[in-house]
Amino acid sequence: MATSGRGTGMVGYHVQTAVDARHHLVVAHEVTNQGHDRRQLANMARQAKAAIGGESLAVVADRGYFNGEEIAACERENTTTYLPRPQTSGNQAKGLFGQRDFVYHAEDDEYACPGGERLIYRFTRTDGGKEIRRYWSSACPHCPIKSQCTTGVYRRVSRWEHEAIMEALQERMDHEPERMKARRQTAEHPFGSIKAWMGSSHFAMRTLKHVRTELSLHALAYNLKRVMQIKGNAAPIAAIRA
Repeated sequence: MATSGRGTGMVGYHVQTAVDARHHLVVAHEVTNQGHDRRQLANMARQAKAAIGGESLAVVADRGYFNGEEIAACERENTTTYLPRPQTSGNQAKGLFGQRDFVYHAEDDEYACPGGERLIYRFTRTDGGKEIRRYWSSACPHCPIKSQCTTGVYRRVSRWEHEAIMEALQERMDHEPERMKARRQTAEHPFGSIKAWMGSSHFAMRTLKHVRTELSLHALAYNLKRVMQIKGNAAPIAAIRA
């Protein structure tokens, strides 16, 4: 698993949980041996949807889960996603215009640039199994603000075939920023409680099969205590006895 040090990591297991926003109950959980979250969004959304028996779902996650293919998979399965997009633009890091400064006009299949020109569609290429459309303007060499845009001859913009899904996600995030605050109050609650109960110890078991069983017991204990706190002791005890 990645750590805060550059190029460093640690050997361990990666715990995933899906937590309901109303009662903070763990509705789905998973243990993986992947050192990141980028391939877990659709998987956890499916498990959560199966657990609650719903036809649709709204999922809030942090930027570590951002992956275009995972978000597109959620869209196909009637799951609405809310998560921030990581700022990985090399141009922005150099102080140049980023891709968000270029506005896409679907009716014309063109981008409007900060200099007032239009970047037109040129060709489509396949990169890592993804269909990528490429755009640029012939006016770039003579643009008065070219130094703020690119160090090359032309500023080229790439557009994934499912980029409209990413744009809809960004629009949701712009209009509902409070979702991320709710995520911190929701997803971190069970983790904080379980870690407090475990103390400074790690998982006692080894191998995915056994660690998953151990996590299941932790999640069951957490949910039982949470339900008893919400509804009192009588109803859960009666249900267990039944």
